[in-house]
Amino acid sequence: MSFSDLLRDTFQSLWSHKVRAGLTMFGLMWGVVSITLMAAAGDGLRLGQAKVAKQFGENIIIVFGGRTSMQAGGERAGRRVMWSVKDHELLAPQAPACEVIAPELTRGNVSVRSDFNAGVFLVSGSLPPYQRLRYLPAAEGRYHNDEDERQARRVAFLGSDVRKQLFSTRKAVGETIYLRGMPYQVIGVMESKEQDSSYDGRDVNKIFVPYHAMIRDLPQPPPYPAQTVDQLIVKARSLDVHEQCLGEVRRGLARIHGFHPDDKQAANIWDTVRESRAFATMANGMKYFLGAMGVVTLLLGGIGVMNVMLVNVRERTREIGLRKAVGATRREILMMFFLETLVIVAVSGGAGFAFAHMVCAAVNTLEMPQYFAGLIATWEVAAVCIGLLGAISFFAAMYPATRAASVDPIEALRFEGGG
Repeated sequence: MSFSDLLRDTFQSLWSHKVRAGLTMFGLMWGVVSITLMAAAGDGLRLGQAKVAKQFGENIIIVFGGRTSMQAGGERAGRRVMWSVKDHELLAPQAPACEVIAPELTRGNVSVRSDFNAGVFLVSGSLPPYQRLRYLPAAEGRYHNDEDERQARRVAFLGSDVRKQLFSTRKAVGETIYLRGMPYQVIGVMESKEQDSSYDGRDVNKIFVPYHAMIRDLPQPPPYPAQTVDQLIVKARSLDVHEQCLGEVRRGLARIHGFHPDDKQAANIWDTVRESRAFATMANGMKYFLGAMGVVTLLLGGIGVMNVMLVNVRERTREIGLRKAVGATRREILMMFFLETLVIVAVSGGAGFAFAHMVCAAVNTLEMPQYFAGLIATWEVAAVCIGLLGAISFFAAMYPATRAASVDPIEALRFEGGG
């Protein structure tokens, strides 16, 4: 029997039992759809969170001062610890695993006016790398640079909402604003961005100025000590040395300020990397759980295929006996049922993939909520589905095909379909 004859017989058999074959295919197709969509939803949630986290600052550490809870160096517990304006310079040689250590001094409720409007805003002063650390992309103009910093120039980079309030739709770059009466030239405007995390307010509502200009014009007010800053922004050279960087920063600050390096309350640390990893673990857990449900659905579909093939063997017992009586080999009988199973699985799997990707494409045209990047169908999930379908094809066909191939032709010709 040629392969074309086997293929023709396969389609004739499926067509003669189209309702039964169709329901079986639907079960397998729904399993593929379930795995693909559930895994795509998990990936969409994980990528959405990563996108939102990037708007705040990717893989950064924010270090705040605190109060000592342990005695160290003859100092009592409960002492207030604040970072000085030079701490970043003293800390850098002690933290080689850290790529950037940037101080930040902020002042809230600063009265600001332009020639067109006025308002009260938060002003932040830091070094040029702060723009990259905290993700402050420029929509117009630029952020302050090293030369601005060296000369402590009075230049300002406006958050998008600040620009809107002070200038409305007018040109802002090149104009002058007054911070508590001191003139600052606007050199850039930030892109509008979504931000779900903050330690002192949304970036779109801030004004950013050079660090040394901030220390000179808007220093830390009483009752805070003079020549201090609010926090340090730190980034490791890579994720591989992130924990090393974190330890170096804590130990370095402990040496500079005389507190115990294990005193976690003396230096309060917000580690965005740990937060991102925790969320990714949760998202992956959801993805694997939902994917497992899809796998179970697919395996149940495979059991359905095997049952259909066993019924098929029973109904075609006389036909099998006749084929063997006229010379059909065991291999041809095996091929007949393996091919039929393969067609069922391939058609239902292909239909499932096509439908799932159509759903993904349709959903991704809609506006997504903040923490969801859409349904992300990946090749890894497709590879898993193909592997599962291949295994189902083999195991669902093996027992029925073996049973059919072992039929005795004399007994098969005596068989009655209802007996």
